[in-house]
Amino acid sequence: MTDGWQERVIDEIAQAWTVTVKDIKVYYLRPGMIMFGVLMPFFLFFSFSIRRHIAATQGEARLLALTLLFTAAAAGPFIIPLERRLGTYDRLMAAPMSLLTLLLGKMAVGALFAIAVSLVALLAGVLVFGVAVAHPWLLAVGILLGACCFAALGLVFGSIPTRSPGDVQMPSVLLRWGLLFISGVFVPLRDMAPLARAVAYLSPLTYAQDLMDHAVAGTGMLSPHLDVAALLLFGILFLSPSIWLHRRSRQLGY
Repeated sequence: MTDGWQERVIDEIAQAWTVTVKDIKVYYLRPGMIMFGVLMPFFLFFSFSIRRHIAATQGEARLLALTLLFTAAAAGPFIIPLERRLGTYDRLMAAPMSLLTLLLGKMAVGALFAIAVSLVALLAGVLVFGVAVAHPWLLAVGILLGACCFAALGLVFGSIPTRSPGDVQMPSVLLRWGLLFISGVFVPLRDMAPLARAVAYLSPLTYAQDLMDHAVAGTGMLSPHLDVAALLLFGILFLSPSIWLHRRSRQLGY
């Protein structure tokens, strides 16, 4: 009984990884992924940070948080509708794998994309600007959790019933902009009014930013344990509706 359960888990992991590897090879260099996942966070960072005279450690923490949000969440809204249009998604659904396995494989695509781009941003900060990371292990945990959380957010939009990536890219970008403006990325939590701070706590980006502050600069307003727990909770909350939306899409013929 136990051996059968273990074999099933290993088989599901292998299937999810196969989906991930396939998507990495096919979609990572597509213009949509590069524009919305790589260029946008860097453009946002430089446009909001120029002439603000922020410290290198603070700037690096903000850049990592922005990269995690915009890069990880870019994969789902682009890949899933495009695969519906090309017909490859139907072939994946015909494979002997569970829906959760398929979505986890798709989520890993966005998470690995965000981790890779974040490592490039981190390496540039360390080598060019002399940023010293205060807590490397906490940084590794924060990047992993943030990437998975925001990749799950991308799945929510990717599971909307449509075959056109453009139908979900715009609302996806608008939501990410909304999360950006209500979070503590550009205005620290301690400088916010009480009402604005209460709203900021509703954004997962607030916790990712605070965790990056702890990891890179060694300072943060919230507890790192709270940041970790919040990112885990948001990731689960994002994954659950994506499963429902995907099943609804199948019922509608998408």
